[in-house]
Amino acid sequence: MARTHRRDDRHEKKKLRSRRHNPDGTMTLRDHLYELRHRLGLALLGLLVGCVLGFLWFQWRIGPIPSLGHLLTGPYCQLPAGTVRFEPIPGKCQLLQTQPFEAFLIQFKVGLAAGAVLTSPFWLFQIWSFVTPGLYENERKFTRIFVVLASVLFACGAVLAYFVVPKGLQVLVSFGGDQFISALAANDYISFVLVMLMIFGVSFELPLVVVMLNRIGILPYRNLTKWRRGIIFMLFVFAAIATPGTDPVSMIALAAALTVLFEFAVQIARIHDRKKERERIDDGWGDHPEDYDFSEPSDKVNTDDVT
Repeated sequence: MARTHRRDDRHEKKKLRSRRHNPDGTMTLRDHLYELRHRLGLALLGLLVGCVLGFLWFQWRIGPIPSLGHLLTGPYCQLPAGTVRFEPIPGKCQLLQTQPFEAFLIQFKVGLAAGAVLTSPFWLFQIWSFVTPGLYENERKFTRIFVVLASVLFACGAVLAYFVVPKGLQVLVSFGGDQFISALAANDYISFVLVMLMIFGVSFELPLVVVMLNRIGILPYRNLTKWRRGIIFMLFVFAAIATPGTDPVSMIALAAALTVLFEFAVQIARIHDRKKERERIDDGWGDHPEDYDFSEPSDKVNTDDVT
């Protein structure tokens, strides 16, 4: 009897999580806590599986895909051997292990990061499944677009960082001239690469943040054009602070990419605000569209105003 009751209870909880049986997502506080525990458990399980896969991928190839260790050491191995990079075994690129347990910890750290990325669709879906019952249909659609674009922008930033890191390393290790040769410790080098990937990936979310703030009315196009020069200057300051070391290549690459993305977001905000104002005019709430200046700001001085 008790077993049947538990089976019926589980069946009712599944119905509460189902969009077909519970379209408005109505739950008690206790049911919400059970749902949160269920989704977190599945998300953590997915992360654990991804960590194991990333740990194994560090040393082994997956078909035509190189091993994760080979991909991460690629920027370091592009440094000239002998003159800049220390190579004790000719033709073999290796990092230094300075502690007995260092290789395992690095492989675990990289595996965890790679596993989080590989299984991100699964654990993001669990978070999404917990949040969506409280959203309207248009909010769900907007959130889906946001998640997809955020993932694409992060991946683009990480790819750019991967191609920028070799140039940055060449600049950093060249400061000593012929008096030094580079033999990077594995932990320091891997941390440097992961930090660069993270900084570039997160920074590439800037246009998404600007567009979101514009759509909810916090950051209108007028303010963006008014603050444009100051924002671009702050982007260069941020790039100089965020990129580790004194590497000008990484700083310029990050700042230039952020500037282009910011300008793209400004133009999206311009189109959105113009469309929104025209809808207000059609509904009888706004003035004539020519009364609103959505053109690009000009630095020219009006000579008629000069006396």
